[in-house]
Amino acid sequence: QLSGHQKMTESFLSQFKEVYLPPAMRPLNKSLIKGDKWKDVDGAQERRRSFLYGFCKKYNNRKKLQTHLVHVVSRIYVEDRHKILYCEVPKAGCSNWKRVLMVLNGLAMSAHNISHDDVHYGKHLKKLDSYDLKGIYTRLNTYTKTIFVRDPMERLVSAFRDKFEHPNTYYHPVFGKAIIKKYRQNADEEALKTGSGVKFKEFIQYLLDSHRPVGMDIHWEQVSKLCYPCLINYDFIGKFETLEEDANYFLQLVGAPAELRFPNFKDRHSSDERTNAEVVRQYLKELSKQERQLTYDFYYLDYLMFNYTSP
Repeated sequence: QLSGHQKMTESFLSQFKEVYLPPAMRPLNKSLIKGDKWKDVDGAQERRRSFLYGFCKKYNNRKKLQTHLVHVVSRIYVEDRHKILYCEVPKAGCSNWKRVLMVLNGLAMSAHNISHDDVHYGKHLKKLDSYDLKGIYTRLNTYTKTIFVRDPMERLVSAFRDKFEHPNTYYHPVFGKAIIKKYRQNADEEALKTGSGVKFKEFIQYLLDSHRPVGMDIHWEQVSKLCYPCLINYDFIGKFETLEEDANYFLQLVGAPAELRFPNFKDRHSSDERTNAEVVRQYLKELSKQERQLTYDFYYLDYLMFNYTSP
């Protein structure tokens, strides 16, 4: 299964020659879990942890962490009261996770009355790269580290729908204009001026272009490059597909207040159908067979690390 992509995997991991992978998977502290309510969720969790650890051990036998540290932890949010590190993966429940972290940190009473702008632009939460090296190492070694991921194609289509199918004062002029200019033949002046109306096929052409007219963005960057799951030994791996039960189990593990539950509302465009497998299928129809294969290759490591089935 791996032979075709082995070189791709090894070349990605070889960027981090100075990285130390902890020699053993740290057991989860389950002292606060009572009864059998979470038995199935816990079983799934242990399978995910051991699968990722086995993958990383197979492909990453580096010695020590000296370089890249600040960059490696730049997407990780810190909640000091409950000793949580959360790596943000956009389009995988991150807005509601940040709301929960604000509640845990005493910055809000309830997750339900925190606005989207407050979550993303309020600067209420600290990131791990804002600490000195000792602060970073201490937290990496003692806090409970979590990451929540999503099927890569679902995440990609969700990002496209959110950023390009709705009015957006950043993504249309910055990304949309550049994409239309480079990939649309005979584009009209209105489209070139506003950057609105990017088609999914054009977006994929941009994504796969080694000479992109505008850089990458966290909403469609690979999880392997956002959160470095083979360099940071995450204690808890949640999935968007089982978001609420995973999140609520995690909150029990870290001793969150009993009344705090992970919110299940859709952050924006709440009237839109959620991006699911059927929605993804419709978008992938717009691509050629080769484009679909190359898009899968682009997210290959994310599929592999988190044991997602290829589409």
